[in-house]
Amino acid sequence: METKIIRDVWGTATTELAEKKLFLFDMDGTVYKEEKIFDGTLDLLSYIEEIGGKYVFITNNSSRSVADYIRKVKGMGIQTDADHFFTSTQATVRYLRKHFPGRRIYCQGTHSLIEELKNSGICVTEQVEDDVDMVLVGFDTELTSAKLRKTCELLQRGIPFVATNPDLRCPVSFGFIPDCGAICNMIEAATERKPVYIGKPEPVMVHSVREKYGYKPEETAVIGDRLYTDIAAGLNAGVMTVCVLTGETTKDDIKKSDIKPKLTFESVKELFWALKFGRYHRLVQADPGHSTENL
Repeated sequence: METKIIRDVWGTATTELAEKKLFLFDMDGTVYKEEKIFDGTLDLLSYIEEIGGKYVFITNNSSRSVADYIRKVKGMGIQTDADHFFTSTQATVRYLRKHFPGRRIYCQGTHSLIEELKNSGICVTEQVEDDVDMVLVGFDTELTSAKLRKTCELLQRGIPFVATNPDLRCPVSFGFIPDCGAICNMIEAATERKPVYIGKPEPVMVHSVREKYGYKPEETAVIGDRLYTDIAAGLNAGVMTVCVLTGETTKDDIKKSDIKPKLTFESVKELFWALKFGRYHRLVQADPGHSTENL
């Protein structure tokens, strides 16, 4: 019995998706944009759980805490909990605990970021103080010139400079706004100091989630809308990469880039159908008499 094979925008067969059990999703530009959830997201997440898989949101956006994200996505109809999230803030906390244990850290970031750092036991200040050991910059949607001035003043001391993520643009309803990477580029232009970036494209977020839930690299897929963070993180972690064209990346970008996703879809809706038909195709190959009732 022959079955239809779903292909991606480049004509690549997508049946390999059927082997995946852990799905690591970027958020902004991938499953929603600002307050608007993308068509197909709820179907895809529900189907992943239906087949015994696991989905986790791995986001570079450090402007919100995990609690903030849970409230946000629940408002969109996604019923989830803290086990479904791993953020650049959480990755940064791990980095700070390892490299700057007990140190006093100046943070240029949102109230949510600062509170999450404090709740994680990090010694944080928002002021220029003599005992500040390093500077941390996040995606600050509450950024002011006063904050920038403090950051630049502290960086003149030569202390370590760390940033939560390198994303240049954050997708919004009318296009994009500057993300953490763009903010840091501005700071670098003024201070000649470049930060150490945490979060994607470093593979630590992928490895951490995969190891936490006991999945192998060959069972894991990273889905996102940015080549230089999401897709690069998946490639660096040695797992399947899937790009959706609902955020920053375009087909032309992929053609020109050295960073190539394994599969590319117009949106998560097409990914949902590819996963569903891919699993059915595998079942039929194993059992030609398999029913379509559970497709």
